[in-house]
Amino acid sequence: MRNALEASPGRTTEQSSESIADLAVTALSLEIATRPKPGLVSPRDPGSHADMDADTMRAGAESLRPCFASLAEAGAAQIEWEAMRAIGRAGEQAMLSATGGINTHRGVIFGLGLLCAAAGARPAQNLGAWVRQQWGDEILGGASERGESHGARARRRYGAGGARAEAAAGFPHVYRVGLPAFLAGRRKANCDENAARVQACFALIAELADTNLLHRGGAAGLRFAQRSARDFLAHGGVGQRDWQMQAEKIHRQFVARWLSPGGSADLLAMTLFVHALEAPAAVPEKSVASAALLATA
Repeated sequence: MRNALEASPGRTTEQSSESIADLAVTALSLEIATRPKPGLVSPRDPGSHADMDADTMRAGAESLRPCFASLAEAGAAQIEWEAMRAIGRAGEQAMLSATGGINTHRGVIFGLGLLCAAAGARPAQNLGAWVRQQWGDEILGGASERGESHGARARRRYGAGGARAEAAAGFPHVYRVGLPAFLAGRRKANCDENAARVQACFALIAELADTNLLHRGGAAGLRFAQRSARDFLAHGGVGQRDWQMQAEKIHRQFVARWLSPGGSADLLAMTLFVHALEAPAAVPEKSVASAALLATA
């Protein structure tokens, strides 16, 4: 399937707020379509989820289009941080309304929304660096742990950084893990876009202290997930002749343990968004080389 993300050659200064929102929603749609990915919702099955499926996820993603466009406009206008947060909260309510109260994308609204705001500002540096420079202090300053979300509880219990720390640092897992793994997977799989996304997903699971995994499986669940992903990559990732069977096997193991690496899924969508706007300049050559080794190990 040809789409806006696959066709985009890189960021230009002509991106409108609507086109930025289109890219963001397409990134979310491609994340949903990616399979097999351990424990996560895909068109084939709901993974480790009893309350949602691919249709629910698509409805949630589409509901966020106005939110992403508004955040791109906010970034261009450089409005106050609290006003941007209000846009995000309105987007969250729109998502919950569209999904019948099911939280499909609460985590990704924050990170992908900030990247949309950065894209609206059209910075000279990469989007992650702009987010860190412009809003890093506000992101960490607003990191209240009074909330009772699954991520907040996991952060308190295990000391994981979570989505706020990732954004405040400029999305290092997107730039150092997701993007190079995506590019390496694309080369290894002869430009198979789904395979490249699977490669990036496994690379993110292998490296991220995913608060969703910590919430569902504790430290043991996180270790199991990371070890499984690293083993898949060490044996060649999507370069294996039977990579789909191996990835599906790991997916079933995650489902049996009720593990869902939602943080990694969010970062995969952000990786695809950043790739559409910035590739190949966004990825340090050393990172690409390292990911290529993972893909061929």
